[in-house]
Amino acid sequence: MRANANDLVSRAEDPAKILDQALMDMQADLVKLRQAVATAVASQKRIERQANQARVQADQWYGRAQLALQGGDEDLAREALARRKTHMDTAQTLGQQLESRAGQVETLKRSLLKLEGKIAQAKTRKDTLKARAQAAQAQRQLEGAVSGINTDSSMAAFERMEEKVESLEAETAAVADLAGDNLEARFEAMEGSDVDQDLAALKASMAPAPALPLLPDNRKATPQQPQLVDEELAALRRSMDLPPN
Repeated sequence: MRANANDLVSRAEDPAKILDQALMDMQADLVKLRQAVATAVASQKRIERQANQARVQADQWYGRAQLALQGGDEDLAREALARRKTHMDTAQTLGQQLESRAGQVETLKRSLLKLEGKIAQAKTRKDTLKARAQAAQAQRQLEGAVSGINTDSSMAAFERMEEKVESLEAETAAVADLAGDNLEARFEAMEGSDVDQDLAALKASMAPAPALPLLPDNRKATPQQPQLVDEELAALRRSMDLPPN
């Protein structure tokens, strides 16, 4: 559960906002570090000033010890030397602190320069990282959209509809064939009656010609009939290439 929660938190993070916040945090750290460097430098200068004052006072008490000896007051000279030693010890202690503080200041200054370099680099890389993050998010969204597309069911629907259309076409063709057979039968019946009529007409055309009427008796023919008959008979013989009678 903790791993899942961390994964959800990681997915919920906005890289652009995280980069901006990280840069803001680095800027805040830079301000704090600069303040620390300023404070360390000020402390270093104060210790250095205190050490110098202690040395000056030690020198003053040394001069006073000399004056006391010159005046024949050895006890006063001893007291002056004791004060001188106190200031010398103070100056030595402050000198040691000054050396330690100088090392701290140098460390802080190096850290400050390093952080300034990182911030400058972060500013340069921020826009590039934002662009890469946006591109990665767009790619992930695209992959998610593509993975969510399932064309199998759609293609299956198309295939089912194609099969249904083919089945309907086959049924329609079968019905048309049946209707065509009935139509052919009806036309054949009609054509059969025409054949019967044609057959009757053919029979009528092939009936024997009626007998020609008998020629009238020559005895009753007119004077012109024998001459006409002879001419027709002669023409018939010529057409048949027969010798004249």
